[in-house]
Amino acid sequence: MGRAVAERLTTLSRPPALRLRLDLAGGPGVAERVRELASRESACCSFFTFAVSAASSGEDRVHLDVSVDEGHASVLEALAARAGAAVRR
Repeated sequence: MGRAVAERLTTLSRPPALRLRLDLAGGPGVAERVRELASRESACCSFFTFAVSAASSGEDRVHLDVSVDEGHASVLEALAARAGAAVRR
């Protein structure tokens, strides 16, 4: 997880078992930076699928959804644990 994500992370959730949603504080250029990070991560770790979207409620938030296949569930668990530690700081 990149510094840009960790510094803006507000909450995380696990909608279904193979997906992680990271909610980030928005701001100028945040969505673009997160999309760039997701693109770089996809290039090195093709088992991840990323989707970046803005909050629909008008809040200044960016959602980063990360999903994997069953064979990489443990990698997603590790990412969720790391993100959870960042939220608790």
